[in-house]
Amino acid sequence: MYNVCMNVLPHSLRIGVIRGGTSPEYDVSLRTGANVLEHLSETHKPIDIFVSGDGTWHMHGLEKSPERILKNVDVVFNALHGKYGEDGEVQEILEHHGVPYTGSSRFPSAIAMNKWMVKERVKMLGVKTPVYGVVRRTDDLGAKAKEIFNSIPHPLVVKPANGGSSQGVSKVSSFKELLSALENILANYDMALVEEFISGKEATLGVIDNFRSKDIYTLPLIEIVPPKDNLFDYESKYNGQSREICPGNFTDKEKREIERVSGLVHKHFGLEHYSRSDFIVSPRRGVYFLEVNTLPGLTKESLFPKSLDAVGVSVKEFLHHVLELALKRK
Repeated sequence: MYNVCMNVLPHSLRIGVIRGGTSPEYDVSLRTGANVLEHLSETHKPIDIFVSGDGTWHMHGLEKSPERILKNVDVVFNALHGKYGEDGEVQEILEHHGVPYTGSSRFPSAIAMNKWMVKERVKMLGVKTPVYGVVRRTDDLGAKAKEIFNSIPHPLVVKPANGGSSQGVSKVSSFKELLSALENILANYDMALVEEFISGKEATLGVIDNFRSKDIYTLPLIEIVPPKDNLFDYESKYNGQSREICPGNFTDKEKREIERVSGLVHKHFGLEHYSRSDFIVSPRRGVYFLEVNTLPGLTKESLFPKSLDAVGVSVKEFLHHVLELALKRK
């Protein structure tokens, strides 16, 4: 293990950047990985580790086993998103081969990826979250959909219970729309989450471990403003058409609550290095927690880098910091 001191990574450190993967967030992961590689190339010679859609690993463009690839690295920056990269699978592989890596470890990653399980646990902590229900692939779809439709306030938001933050999300008002949304999700996922739609401002907040003399450093709060003519079009909100305001327009009370819950969730689930939590802030009902992302995007257009920039932190500085944390992890 390399001795990391004085916030400087040894120039000889062999850093692998793993990207791609088997999830629907494959393209975003490629862009996150490309941005990470670009910034790390300023100080090191990072190794591009590409995982294809079928789960095959590559290094220098050649197909190789994880075992052979991981013998060539000292630490891995995990730039995967969603299934395989964010749910504990790749973490298990890296741990098996004794390679330190960035981000949360195997079990916290698996739990945080399950939106239903996260909601169950944050409720026990007294954190407000929209009323929700879960539909499994093994359920009687018609009966379960009817039960949920009659028990949760409308309109409804439907999403995969274990997918990435922007994957497969839709807003429905009728039973027919609900059934169709559930069928689409359950064709690709084991479980779907249905929750009440709460009208309000969307907010997201990133946190970083052991940064700037704080155990958990909170980045500036971002407000996400969807296009006026597409307020409920989730696709438009995540393909660059939304407007992000940093710092967002929130009251001091709202900001304090979002910061409190983000730190609480990060600690309670045993998350490590960094995470980003999403919220909806109702002018009448207050702050509602939606979900936590253990590996938020780091593309040039992503929210996390915008927060970093707002407090004068370069992406390179952030990458070096979390790589140091990875090397120090016991």
